[in-house]
Amino acid sequence: MHPLVLQSDFGLDDGAVSAMYGVAVGVDPQLRIHDVTHNIPPYDIWEGSYRLAQVVSYWPAGTVFVSVVDPGVGSDRLSVVARTSTGHLVVTPDNGTLTHLHAIFGIEELREIDETTNRREGSEHSYTFHGRDIYAYTGARLAAGAITFEQVGRSVDLSRLVSLRVEEPRLADGAVHGSIDALDVRYGSLWTSIPRELFGRLGLEHGDRVQLRVTHNDRVVHSAQMRYVPSFAAVEIGESLLYVNSLDRMAVAINRGSYARAFDLRTGSGWKVSLAPVV
Repeated sequence: MHPLVLQSDFGLDDGAVSAMYGVAVGVDPQLRIHDVTHNIPPYDIWEGSYRLAQVVSYWPAGTVFVSVVDPGVGSDRLSVVARTSTGHLVVTPDNGTLTHLHAIFGIEELREIDETTNRREGSEHSYTFHGRDIYAYTGARLAAGAITFEQVGRSVDLSRLVSLRVEEPRLADGAVHGSIDALDVRYGSLWTSIPRELFGRLGLEHGDRVQLRVTHNDRVVHSAQMRYVPSFAAVEIGESLLYVNSLDRMAVAINRGSYARAFDLRTGSGWKVSLAPVV
């Protein structure tokens, strides 16, 4: 038996998440059920994709994730289970939710859920709550060992995997370039896609000043200079900083403030950043 970890954009104001728990417990009362978050902004597939990639590697191999951010529920989008190179299974609609997992860790195999056998009994005429009737049910059966990955359904060619547009981090013209992948939601830091090792090719040391530029749909919307430092404690309250976040990627913040709110910055494929030495 493996852990079952749930994520959704359902929030906790009604019984949707509890219903998913109930279906899972109905499969096996001994299941260990946990949450990533249920506060993904409604319909925000990009955010759901990133939050999976943020946590998956910290869970033991064999852990089953269920991610439900599904604005296309009831459409012809596929319901799938992905097996990652890290040894995890992810049950989700194939709508872009697997983008960051595939880009960062790699997906080895994809299977379409056979809804004739992997669906909660009595739900055949329900088309709007696949998170409960298909995903939680299938995820619980996988976690409990009631079915194998091969019993999920037919194999799907990875070339069919739906992916969101992602900016590949790169070094060019004396700067590193990437995207704003996510916000540190509570504190408003910008978490970029730029790995520490790539940034290190600029040759900067702690204390050096860095030029940040942010573009949205190829138009510069923000520009600022700040110091590259090891932690928030290295700058004054209210001062901006560049640092390495908990995912070993470059991040921008204001000490005890929200950088995103201060400059009205957001996330996604249209939001790009560059970092360069100040000369």
